[in-house]
Amino acid sequence: MPAVRRATAVAATLALAGASLGAWLPSHALPPLTWSSTVAVSGVMERSDAAVRLASSAFGKSGMLRTVVTDPNRPLELPLEWADANPNLTDVAYRWEPLAGTLTRSLLGEGQLMHGLRAPAQAGIWRLRLQAPGFTQEVQDLSVITRVPFSEKRNGYLNGYRIGNYSTESSGRYDRYAPPAGFIEVTPENQDLAVSQHFRLRNFLTKDQFSVWPKYLALDLRLIDKLELVIQELNLMGIRAEHVAVMSGFRTPAYNNQGVGEGGRALLSRHTYGDASDVWIDNDRDGYMDDLNGDGRRDTEDARVILRAVDRIERRYPELTGGAGIYTDNGAHGPFIHIDVRGNPARW
Repeated sequence: MPAVRRATAVAATLALAGASLGAWLPSHALPPLTWSSTVAVSGVMERSDAAVRLASSAFGKSGMLRTVVTDPNRPLELPLEWADANPNLTDVAYRWEPLAGTLTRSLLGEGQLMHGLRAPAQAGIWRLRLQAPGFTQEVQDLSVITRVPFSEKRNGYLNGYRIGNYSTESSGRYDRYAPPAGFIEVTPENQDLAVSQHFRLRNFLTKDQFSVWPKYLALDLRLIDKLELVIQELNLMGIRAEHVAVMSGFRTPAYNNQGVGEGGRALLSRHTYGDASDVWIDNDRDGYMDDLNGDGRRDTEDARVILRAVDRIERRYPELTGGAGIYTDNGAHGPFIHIDVRGNPARW
């Protein structure tokens, strides 16, 4: 195989607002991603030590995503680029290698790439391994997370972890307020898995049941992509943003409902759907918002600096539009900003 040839994309671009990232979708199973063998010239590969790599579209609009989320045994489309301009896919087999403590409950056989990728049949975290005569390669830049189906929740609990009940569970709704399709299982072994350059699974866990494992998490990767874009935008604005503190990510309905009421949390909070977070910039990691505008104070005006970055990102990427709200220091915590990807603009 020549060291440098035209890279050929043998899978269509990952649908960032669709199945792999769209945990907000209203059904209990993500829609299938179908395999495409359409050939598209996408540039020159400079890496001579790899037979295949992921195209840039696999890493989100920010280029910082490190995971794909899907449901077990679903067709899965990844944008693979090959160093060989005419790869013989009939000879390429794939298998899923368990990662971060995932225990396989059954023997995982190999599939043929020419028939398309299918996600592992069980929940867990995986890496794609490709093999053909002359090469074996693990695609290490991206992890695939398969979720535990929502249907496995019983009486408000999933495997001993209290989730509670969504008020829309029996409503037949098919909008963004329908319950999530599934949950990511988080264990002591995988809690530090990078979902993106700056964020780990544990950053978005509900702040309760600290001694209960495994824990479960709803997470929409469009939110993670948006947060990474906000970080990039702040730095482009000349505002140093290296560390983002996540005060609140996913909140189980059971936890969220404790604060529902006038002036408190919303019953249908976006946090319960995994597409919202409350954050602040905390480069010095002292637990408090940094002085982003340089006025010598750390207050809501610094949160407004983040809001300006959010506004710019939403204008550039309308598909990431959502809510943003600024909250003041209340004695228990400093000022912060709520950011979500609910699909329609909202400000407060």
